[in-house]
Amino acid sequence: MFPDDTLPDELVGYRVPTACQIAGITYRQLDYWARTSLVVPSIRGAKGSGSQRLYSFKDILVLKVVKRLLDTGVSLQNIRVAVDHLRQRGVADLARITLFSDGTTVYECTSAEEVVDLLQGGQGVFGIAVSGAMRELSGTIAEFPSERADDGEVEQAPEDELARRRTARTSRRTG
Repeated sequence: MFPDDTLPDELVGYRVPTACQIAGITYRQLDYWARTSLVVPSIRGAKGSGSQRLYSFKDILVLKVVKRLLDTGVSLQNIRVAVDHLRQRGVADLARITLFSDGTTVYECTSAEEVVDLLQGGQGVFGIAVSGAMRELSGTIAEFPSERADDGEVEQAPEDELARRRTARTSRRTG
């Protein structure tokens, strides 16, 4: 599933319940952000009733960053500006970014010098190391079911003990 064991294949997507659980957001938040084009699913959007949206690894990473910015009090309007910058980046580029905010404006820093310049204003800021969120997401996401966009095949999450017992019980009944 992960070509370099750290990032998923670009055709691997995650359905809405999985994206919500991984990003730590509610369905209502995800739906609102998709309808208002804050974070839209890049693999497969909704195409009418009953269709399944598929979110990429990058989409879920952006969802996590949006959630963290909201949790720290940044307005949705300012988050939209930050998300526009993140959308233009590849996943590898995102790993080199640290986002800082003073609670109002979001700043993108890619070097220690930029961080020093930002901090010289003397005002308190917080930072989100996108690479840290990416590492956390890479470790977590592998435990969830995913779906390939090219053939629709669903990859199941690793089987746990309870699932193995159910499978064994079902095969004993049918066999």
